[in-house]
Amino acid sequence: MAFIGGPSRKNSGKRRNRAYLAAMNDQTGLAARLAEVAGTRATARIEGAQASVILDVTGMDAEAREALEAEVKAVALAESGIDTVRVAMTSERVSRRLIAVASGKGGVGKSTVTANLAIALARSGRKVGIVDADIYGPSQPTLLGVEGIKPTAREKTLLPVATPYGVPLLSMGQLVQAGQAIAWRGPMATSALGQLIDGDWAATDTLMVDMPPGTGDVQLTMIQKYRPAGAVIVSTPQDLALIDARRAIDLFTKAGVPVVGVIENMAGYACPHCGEVSDPFGQGGAEAAAAELGVPFLGRIPLAMAIRMASDAGTPPAAGNGPEAGAFIGIAAKLDDWLKGA
Repeated sequence: MAFIGGPSRKNSGKRRNRAYLAAMNDQTGLAARLAEVAGTRATARIEGAQASVILDVTGMDAEAREALEAEVKAVALAESGIDTVRVAMTSERVSRRLIAVASGKGGVGKSTVTANLAIALARSGRKVGIVDADIYGPSQPTLLGVEGIKPTAREKTLLPVATPYGVPLLSMGQLVQAGQAIAWRGPMATSALGQLIDGDWAATDTLMVDMPPGTGDVQLTMIQKYRPAGAVIVSTPQDLALIDARRAIDLFTKAGVPVVGVIENMAGYACPHCGEVSDPFGQGGAEAAAAELGVPFLGRIPLAMAIRMASDAGTPPAAGNGPEAGAFIGIAAKLDDWLKGA
Protein backbone atom coordinates (compact mmCIF):
# COMPACT_ATOMS: atom_id res chain seq x y z
CA MET A 1 0.00 0.00 0.00
CA ALA A 2 2.89 2.34 0.82
CA PHE A 3 4.33 1.64 -2.64
CA ILE A 4 1.07 2.56 -4.35
CA GLY A 5 0.52 5.65 -2.16
CA GLY A 6 4.01 7.07 -2.81
CA PRO A 7 3.78 7.33 -6.61
CA SER A 8 0.20 8.66 -6.37
CA ARG A 9 1.29 11.66 -4.28
CA LYS A 10 4.23 12.27 -6.59
CA ASN A 11 2.03 12.32 -9.70
CA SER A 12 -0.43 14.62 -7.94
CA GLY A 13 2.36 17.14 -7.32
CA LYS A 14 3.35 17.09 -10.98
CA ARG A 15 -0.25 17.78 -12.00
CA ARG A 16 -0.43 20.73 -9.62
CA ASN A 17 2.86 22.09 -10.92
CA ARG A 18 1.69 21.77 -14.51
CA ALA A 19 -1.58 23.55 -13.67
CA TYR A 20 0.31 26.33 -11.88
CA LEU A 21 2.71 26.81 -14.78
CA ALA A 22 -0.17 26.87 -17.27
CA ALA A 23 -1.96 29.52 -15.22
CA MET A 24 1.21 31.59 -14.98
CA ASN A 25 1.72 31.33 -18.73
CA ASP A 26 -1.88 32.41 -19.34
CA GLN A 27 -1.42 35.35 -16.97
CA THR A 28 1.85 36.38 -18.60
CA GLY A 29 0.28 36.17 -22.05
CA LEU A 30 -2.70 38.28 -20.99
CA ALA A 31 -0.39 40.86 -19.39
CA ALA A 32 1.57 41.16 -22.63
CA ARG A 33 -1.57 41.68 -24.70
CA LEU A 34 -2.97 44.21 -22.24
CA ALA A 35 0.30 46.15 -22.40
CA GLU A 36 -0.28 46.65 -26.12
CA VAL A 37 -3.45 48.69 -25.42
CA ALA A 38 -2.87 50.02 -21.90
CA GLY A 39 0.90 50.18 -21.47
CA THR A 40 1.84 49.96 -17.80
CA ARG A 41 -1.62 51.03 -16.63
CA ALA A 42 -3.08 47.49 -16.47
CA THR A 43 -2.31 44.69 -14.01
CA ALA A 44 -4.14 41.37 -14.51
CA ARG A 45 -4.83 38.23 -12.53
CA ILE A 46 -6.59 35.10 -13.76
CA GLU A 47 -8.62 32.87 -11.46
CA GLY A 48 -10.34 30.06 -13.29
CA ALA A 49 -12.47 31.57 -16.07
CA GLN A 50 -12.36 35.07 -14.59
CA ALA A 51 -9.81 37.80 -15.31
CA SER A 52 -9.46 40.64 -12.81
CA VAL A 53 -7.77 43.78 -14.09
CA ILE A 54 -6.63 46.79 -12.08
CA LEU A 55 -6.49 49.83 -14.38
CA ASP A 56 -4.67 53.03 -13.44
CA VAL A 57 -6.62 55.91 -15.04
CA THR A 58 -4.79 58.81 -13.40
CA GLY A 59 -5.07 61.97 -15.49
CA MET A 60 -7.60 60.56 -17.98
CA ASP A 61 -10.97 62.17 -18.62
CA ALA A 62 -14.20 60.18 -18.49
CA GLU A 63 -14.34 59.49 -22.23
CA ALA A 64 -10.77 58.22 -22.32
CA ARG A 65 -11.33 56.05 -19.24
CA GLU A 66 -14.41 54.42 -20.73
CA ALA A 67 -12.64 53.78 -24.03
CA LEU A 68 -9.64 52.18 -22.33
CA GLU A 69 -11.85 50.06 -20.08
CA ALA A 70 -13.71 48.75 -23.14
CA GLU A 71 -10.44 47.90 -24.91
CA VAL A 72 -9.08 46.09 -21.86
CA LYS A 73 -12.26 44.03 -21.51
CA ALA A 74 -12.21 43.10 -25.19
CA VAL A 75 -8.58 41.95 -25.00
CA ALA A 76 -9.20 39.86 -21.89
CA LEU A 77 -12.35 38.23 -23.24
CA ALA A 78 -10.46 37.23 -26.38
CA GLU A 79 -8.21 34.99 -24.27
CA SER A 80 -8.96 31.30 -24.37
CA GLY A 81 -10.86 30.11 -21.29
CA ILE A 82 -11.85 33.60 -20.07
CA ASP A 83 -15.57 34.26 -19.94
CA THR A 84 -15.75 36.99 -17.24
CA VAL A 85 -13.71 40.18 -16.86
CA ARG A 86 -13.77 42.49 -13.88
CA VAL A 87 -12.06 45.89 -14.17
CA ALA A 88 -11.27 48.04 -11.14
CA MET A 89 -10.14 51.57 -12.00
CA THR A 90 -7.81 53.46 -9.68
CA SER A 91 -6.52 57.01 -9.85
CA GLU A 92 -4.08 59.18 -7.94
CA ARG A 93 -5.46 62.50 -6.75
CA VAL A 94 -4.37 65.35 -9.02
CA SER A 95 -3.10 68.44 -7.23
CA ARG A 96 -5.40 71.19 -8.46
CA ARG A 97 -5.36 74.91 -7.71
CA LEU A 98 -8.25 77.35 -7.97
CA ILE A 99 -7.88 80.92 -9.15
CA ALA A 100 -10.87 83.12 -8.38
CA VAL A 101 -11.49 85.82 -10.98
CA ALA A 102 -13.57 88.41 -9.17
CA SER A 103 -14.87 91.96 -9.22
CA GLY A 104 -16.90 93.86 -6.71
CA LYS A 105 -19.18 95.04 -9.49
CA GLY A 106 -20.92 93.57 -12.52
CA GLY A 107 -20.42 94.77 -16.07
CA VAL A 108 -16.63 95.13 -15.99
CA GLY A 109 -15.92 92.24 -18.38
CA LYS A 110 -14.85 89.70 -15.77
CA SER A 111 -16.25 86.70 -17.65
CA THR A 112 -14.56 87.73 -20.90
CA VAL A 113 -11.27 88.12 -19.04
CA THR A 114 -11.68 84.71 -17.36
CA ALA A 115 -12.30 82.89 -20.64
CA ASN A 116 -9.38 84.52 -22.42
CA LEU A 117 -6.92 84.06 -19.56
CA ALA A 118 -7.86 80.37 -19.32
CA ILE A 119 -7.30 79.88 -23.05
CA ALA A 120 -3.99 81.74 -22.95
CA LEU A 121 -2.82 79.59 -20.01
CA ALA A 122 -3.87 76.43 -21.87
CA ARG A 123 -1.89 77.57 -24.92
CA SER A 124 1.17 77.91 -22.68
CA GLY A 125 0.88 74.28 -21.61
CA ARG A 126 -1.24 74.34 -18.47
CA LYS A 127 -4.21 71.99 -18.09
CA VAL A 128 -6.92 74.53 -17.37
CA GLY A 129 -10.64 74.30 -16.74
CA ILE A 130 -13.30 76.94 -16.09
CA VAL A 131 -16.01 76.91 -13.42
CA ASP A 132 -18.70 79.46 -14.23
CA ALA A 133 -19.63 80.32 -10.65
CA ASP A 134 -21.59 83.39 -11.73
CA ILE A 135 -24.73 81.43 -10.84
CA TYR A 136 -27.22 84.19 -11.64
CA GLY A 137 -25.65 85.37 -14.88
CA PRO A 138 -23.67 82.52 -16.49
CA SER A 139 -22.09 83.56 -19.78
CA GLN A 140 -19.18 81.18 -20.27
CA PRO A 141 -21.10 78.75 -22.57
CA THR A 142 -21.59 81.66 -24.99
CA LEU A 143 -18.02 82.92 -24.69
CA LEU A 144 -16.58 79.44 -25.31
CA GLY A 145 -18.94 78.48 -28.14
CA VAL A 146 -20.71 75.60 -26.38
CA GLU A 147 -24.21 77.00 -25.89
CA GLY A 148 -26.86 74.28 -25.74
CA ILE A 149 -24.42 71.49 -24.84
CA LYS A 150 -25.28 69.96 -21.48
CA PRO A 151 -22.82 68.11 -19.24
CA THR A 152 -23.41 64.46 -18.45
CA ALA A 153 -22.89 62.81 -15.09
CA ARG A 154 -21.10 59.69 -13.97
CA GLU A 155 -21.89 58.32 -10.53
CA LYS A 156 -23.58 61.62 -9.63
CA THR A 157 -20.48 63.61 -10.61
CA LEU A 158 -20.72 66.15 -13.43
CA LEU A 159 -18.41 65.67 -16.40
CA PRO A 160 -17.14 68.99 -17.81
CA VAL A 161 -18.09 69.92 -21.36
CA ALA A 162 -15.17 69.99 -23.80
CA THR A 163 -14.75 73.28 -25.69
CA PRO A 164 -13.03 74.00 -29.01
CA TYR A 165 -10.17 75.67 -27.12
CA GLY A 166 -8.98 72.78 -24.95
CA VAL A 167 -10.52 74.31 -21.80
CA PRO A 168 -13.29 72.13 -20.27
CA LEU A 169 -16.22 73.96 -18.71
CA LEU A 170 -18.93 73.53 -16.11
CA SER A 171 -21.55 76.27 -15.83
CA MET A 172 -25.08 76.73 -14.55
CA GLY A 173 -25.76 78.05 -18.04
CA GLN A 174 -25.43 74.45 -19.25
CA LEU A 175 -28.02 73.15 -16.79
CA VAL A 176 -30.94 75.52 -17.35
CA GLN A 177 -32.87 76.56 -20.43
CA ALA A 178 -31.52 79.56 -22.32
CA GLY A 179 -33.04 82.78 -21.02
CA GLN A 180 -34.42 81.14 -17.87
CA ALA A 181 -33.95 83.20 -14.71
CA ILE A 182 -32.20 81.47 -11.81
CA ALA A 183 -34.03 82.79 -8.75
CA TRP A 184 -32.26 80.87 -5.98
CA ARG A 185 -31.52 81.76 -2.39
CA GLY A 186 -28.02 81.51 -1.01
CA PRO A 187 -27.99 77.83 0.10
CA MET A 188 -29.16 76.59 -3.31
CA ALA A 189 -26.62 78.75 -5.12
CA THR A 190 -23.74 77.57 -2.93
CA SER A 191 -24.83 73.93 -3.37
CA ALA A 192 -24.75 74.41 -7.14
CA LEU A 193 -21.27 75.91 -6.91
CA GLY A 194 -20.12 72.80 -5.04
CA GLN A 195 -21.38 70.50 -7.79
CA LEU A 196 -19.48 72.49 -10.40
CA ILE A 197 -16.17 72.61 -8.53
CA ASP A 198 -16.44 68.95 -7.48
CA GLY A 199 -16.92 67.81 -11.09
CA ASP A 200 -14.72 65.18 -12.67
CA TRP A 201 -11.88 67.45 -13.81
CA ALA A 202 -9.49 64.57 -14.59
CA ALA A 203 -5.96 65.92 -15.24
CA THR A 204 -6.88 69.60 -14.95
CA ASP A 205 -4.29 71.30 -12.73
CA THR A 206 -5.73 74.84 -12.69
CA LEU A 207 -9.37 75.85 -12.33
CA MET A 208 -10.28 79.41 -13.27
CA VAL A 209 -13.41 80.29 -11.31
CA ASP A 210 -15.55 83.04 -12.83
CA MET A 211 -17.03 84.52 -9.64
CA PRO A 212 -20.31 86.42 -9.43
CA PRO A 213 -19.97 90.13 -8.68
CA GLY A 214 -20.15 91.28 -5.09
CA THR A 215 -19.11 89.78 -1.76
CA GLY A 216 -22.01 87.50 -0.81
CA ASP A 217 -22.78 83.85 -0.02
CA VAL A 218 -21.14 82.33 -3.09
CA GLN A 219 -17.89 84.20 -2.48
CA LEU A 220 -17.81 83.21 1.20
CA THR A 221 -18.51 79.54 0.41
CA MET A 222 -15.82 79.54 -2.24
CA ILE A 223 -13.25 80.98 0.17
CA GLN A 224 -14.16 78.88 3.20
CA LYS A 225 -14.78 75.50 1.58
CA TYR A 226 -12.55 75.48 -1.51
CA ARG A 227 -9.76 77.86 -0.52
CA PRO A 228 -8.56 79.45 -3.77
CA ALA A 229 -4.82 79.59 -4.32
CA GLY A 230 -5.22 83.20 -5.37
CA ALA A 231 -7.60 85.86 -6.64
CA VAL A 232 -7.44 88.04 -9.74
CA ILE A 233 -9.45 91.27 -9.52
CA VAL A 234 -10.96 92.81 -12.68
CA SER A 235 -12.03 96.44 -12.81
CA THR A 236 -12.55 99.26 -15.28
CA PRO A 237 -10.65 102.52 -14.74
CA GLN A 238 -13.74 104.43 -13.55
CA ASP A 239 -14.15 105.43 -9.92
CA LEU A 240 -17.42 103.53 -9.30
CA ALA A 241 -15.89 100.21 -10.41
CA LEU A 242 -12.75 100.83 -8.38
CA ILE A 243 -14.75 101.40 -5.19
CA ASP A 244 -16.23 97.91 -5.52
CA ALA A 245 -12.92 96.38 -6.64
CA ARG A 246 -11.39 97.61 -3.38
CA ARG A 247 -14.13 95.78 -1.49
CA ALA A 248 -13.34 92.54 -3.34
CA ILE A 249 -9.62 92.93 -2.56
CA ASP A 250 -10.47 93.57 1.09
CA LEU A 251 -12.60 90.39 1.25
CA PHE A 252 -9.87 88.13 -0.11
CA THR A 253 -7.15 89.81 1.97
CA LYS A 254 -9.09 89.39 5.22
CA ALA A 255 -9.75 85.74 4.33
CA GLY A 256 -6.05 85.11 3.79
CA VAL A 257 -6.37 84.47 0.04
CA PRO A 258 -3.45 86.02 -1.88
CA VAL A 259 -4.44 88.65 -4.44
CA VAL A 260 -2.47 87.81 -7.57
CA GLY A 261 -3.14 91.25 -8.97
CA VAL A 262 -5.52 93.72 -10.59
CA ILE A 263 -6.48 93.90 -14.28
CA GLU A 264 -7.73 97.13 -15.81
CA ASN A 265 -10.30 96.21 -18.45
CA MET A 266 -11.84 98.49 -21.11
CA ALA A 267 -8.79 100.73 -20.87
CA GLY A 268 -8.52 103.02 -23.87
CA TYR A 269 -10.44 103.02 -27.13
CA ALA A 270 -8.60 103.35 -30.43
CA CYS A 271 -10.69 105.00 -33.15
CA PRO A 272 -10.93 102.57 -36.09
CA HIS A 273 -10.76 105.51 -38.55
CA CYS A 274 -7.98 107.76 -37.29
CA GLY A 275 -6.31 105.60 -34.65
CA GLU A 276 -6.59 108.24 -31.93
CA VAL A 277 -6.94 106.70 -28.44
CA SER A 278 -9.57 108.05 -26.06
CA ASP A 279 -10.50 106.93 -22.54
CA PRO A 280 -14.30 106.75 -22.08
CA PHE A 281 -13.95 105.15 -18.64
CA GLY A 282 -10.90 107.09 -17.48
CA GLN A 283 -7.25 106.11 -17.44
CA GLY A 284 -4.95 104.39 -14.97
CA GLY A 285 -7.44 104.14 -12.13
CA ALA A 286 -6.96 100.40 -11.52
CA GLU A 287 -3.17 100.72 -11.61
CA ALA A 288 -3.28 103.56 -9.09
CA ALA A 289 -5.65 101.58 -6.84
CA ALA A 290 -3.37 98.53 -6.99
CA ALA A 291 -0.38 100.64 -5.97
CA GLU A 292 -2.35 102.23 -3.14
CA LEU A 293 -3.44 98.82 -1.81
CA GLY A 294 -0.04 97.20 -2.26
CA VAL A 295 -1.10 94.54 -4.77
CA PRO A 296 0.44 93.87 -8.21
CA PHE A 297 -0.95 95.45 -11.36
CA LEU A 298 -1.20 92.77 -14.06
CA GLY A 299 -1.98 94.90 -17.11
CA ARG A 300 -4.57 96.61 -19.28
CA ILE A 301 -7.03 95.25 -21.81
CA PRO A 302 -8.31 97.77 -24.36
CA LEU A 303 -11.91 98.63 -25.09
CA ALA A 304 -12.03 97.10 -28.56
CA MET A 305 -14.94 96.21 -30.79
CA ALA A 306 -13.06 93.16 -32.03
CA ILE A 307 -12.99 91.72 -28.50
CA ARG A 308 -16.72 92.30 -28.09
CA MET A 309 -17.60 90.75 -31.45
CA ALA A 310 -15.35 87.73 -30.94
CA SER A 311 -16.79 87.16 -27.47
CA ASP A 312 -20.37 87.28 -28.73
CA ALA A 313 -19.45 84.80 -31.47
CA GLY A 314 -17.86 82.30 -29.07
CA THR A 315 -14.37 82.78 -30.53
CA PRO A 316 -12.27 84.35 -27.75
CA PRO A 317 -9.40 86.51 -29.07
CA ALA A 318 -6.81 84.68 -26.94
CA ALA A 319 -7.35 81.60 -29.12
CA GLY A 320 -6.04 83.44 -32.17
CA ASN A 321 -2.99 85.42 -33.18
CA GLY A 322 -4.59 88.82 -33.75
CA PRO A 323 -3.54 92.02 -31.99
CA GLU A 324 -6.34 91.60 -29.40
CA ALA A 325 -4.75 88.38 -28.16
CA GLY A 326 -1.57 90.11 -27.00
CA ALA A 327 -2.97 91.75 -23.88
CA PHE A 328 -4.50 88.50 -22.62
CA ILE A 329 -1.37 86.47 -23.38
CA GLY A 330 0.82 88.97 -21.53
CA ILE A 331 -1.37 88.93 -18.41
CA ALA A 332 -1.66 85.13 -18.55
CA ALA A 333 2.15 84.90 -18.60
CA LYS A 334 2.28 86.88 -15.34
CA LEU A 335 -0.36 84.61 -13.80
CA ASP A 336 1.58 81.55 -14.97
CA ASP A 337 4.73 82.91 -13.31
CA TRP A 338 2.79 83.50 -10.10
CA LEU A 339 1.46 79.93 -10.16
CA LYS A 340 4.97 78.56 -10.64
CA GLY A 341 6.19 80.48 -7.61
CA ALA A 342 3.18 79.98 -5.35
